[in-house]
Amino acid sequence: MRLVSFFTLFFASVLAFAQVPPPVVAANSWLMLDYTSGQVLASRDPDKRIEPASLTKLMTAYITFSALREGKIKREQEVPVSEKAWKMEGSRMFIEPGKPVTVGELIQGMIVQSGNDACVALAEAIAGSTDAFVHIMNQEAKRLGMVNTHFTNTTGLPDAAHYTTARDLSILAAAVVRDFPEDYSTYSQKEFRYNNIPQRNRNRLLWTDPTVDGMKTGHTDSAGYCLIASAKRGERRIITVVTGTSSEAARAEESLKLLNHGFLFYDTVRLYSAAQAVSTLPVWKGASNEVQAGFQRDFLMTVPKDQANKLKVDFVSLQPVIAPIAKGQQVGTLKVSLDGRALGEYPVLALQEVPLAGWFGRTWDALRLWIKSL
Repeated sequence: MRLVSFFTLFFASVLAFAQVPPPVVAANSWLMLDYTSGQVLASRDPDKRIEPASLTKLMTAYITFSALREGKIKREQEVPVSEKAWKMEGSRMFIEPGKPVTVGELIQGMIVQSGNDACVALAEAIAGSTDAFVHIMNQEAKRLGMVNTHFTNTTGLPDAAHYTTARDLSILAAAVVRDFPEDYSTYSQKEFRYNNIPQRNRNRLLWTDPTVDGMKTGHTDSAGYCLIASAKRGERRIITVVTGTSSEAARAEESLKLLNHGFLFYDTVRLYSAAQAVSTLPVWKGASNEVQAGFQRDFLMTVPKDQANKLKVDFVSLQPVIAPIAKGQQVGTLKVSLDGRALGEYPVLALQEVPLAGWFGRTWDALRLWIKSL
């Protein structure tokens, strides 16, 4: 079963079924996302403005991974350490001016040790300054759809204008997993050594649950203890965001509670495979008289366990469908419901291009459409 996320389709929806009450979570705000389908399974105050603390570093990493892919930096490249990076307060990987450090080491320091010094050094290497890098962070947040987020630094140190939400953090976490699978594995690294100092990942779940393979911890006195956790069991992945808990132990326990709940009480099912026709529609004025309609990726839904047989789909076409039609153009809508409850409406796309017919074909269909409209 090939699993592809439909974040643009599902992120606005939340499955809230009376027969699957969410667990009680001792946190300021939280959210549980089924990454596989892109659906939010449960949440509390997901749009409440919060201080992200070191969860900020997910965006710093996202931009760093982008720079690696684009060839702007290389893992083996040595990075000069500025006085600003060296003197950063908070958690550090202990880089020093004049001592060689590579991009690869800085990435480990940023992710495993949550080093603020590593974040500043990477930002300066990529964008020339932290201010320029923060500008990129806010651009990327907007592009990803993080509508309630604003960054003022690369590290997550407290600032009144530095804020986000649990929902926005889930969007960012999912984007890291989706867009950089080759780099995401760093989040599962339990420890590394730099400058003869062993540095241990603060994500306790990496030791207690073998299905957890990331992601990021955060803490300040004002933000409390926060954790974004990601676990894959079988072909499903669930991402949880927990903010404002009382301790390191609590953020791990509450996150694991949500992960277990999501895997235990929900199933993800494929309704349509990629490029599978949902319907075949008549086409007017086209070189072809019909076009197949479906999804470019697997269309998945997450539902309470053992209730997939209660799913109902209704396809509504956008008639008349008139050429030219581009591949990927919306030609209909799929309405999905479960046991009488509407789950959402999702665009159905043309699976192939249909160019215009010749003059005679266009003229003949124009006449037929005119008669049909009388």
